[in-house]
Amino acid sequence: MLDPRVERSRAAIVAAATEHFLRHGYVGANVDEIAAQARVSKRTIYNVFGGKEQLFREILADAFATAERFSTDMAAALGTTEDVETELRDIGTKLAGTVLIGPVVRLRRLLIGEAERFPELATDYYARAPGRVMATLAHGFRSCHERGLLHVENPELAAEHFGFLVMGASLDHALFEATTPPAADLIEKRVHAGVDTFLRAYR
Repeated sequence: MLDPRVERSRAAIVAAATEHFLRHGYVGANVDEIAAQARVSKRTIYNVFGGKEQLFREILADAFATAERFSTDMAAALGTTEDVETELRDIGTKLAGTVLIGPVVRLRRLLIGEAERFPELATDYYARAPGRVMATLAHGFRSCHERGLLHVENPELAAEHFGFLVMGASLDHALFEATTPPAADLIEKRVHAGVDTFLRAYR
């Protein structure tokens, strides 16, 4: 069993490092400043994580965990629903809100900037976060097709259509607009319009 003090220090370091890397990028990040923000010693950071690169990799763990939780919930919802329209509106709103309002957009912007330095990390992130969500959507649409709720000949393509209909243009805008996230009511309005279009194609 891990020492609770170590766990608290680890959590504080990850939180401080996440905000610091998102604000300054990898090259501009400073371990001394992260330590000061987390209220731990620089030695503690090196003892727990091993260095700046390992700490950078660690901040992705929350993104992977978020994608895993969302995918698990979405798979259960699409696998059991009888009201596919309501479920798709709920899934689309949660997906767009999670990506556009939280730290996900900032993390993607950071990874895009560091893709040449850490190509395997960018590839891993795509597979375990947005790629996982797309795969889960495809599996859910296949289930809906088998139960007669949707007509989906190509579940993978349908998943891409759904993802881009509910947040495509908003995501592109958010990647370049670093200050103001879109309002929740605007996100919901666009999600509903996207779901309406999706259902006209796949009902």
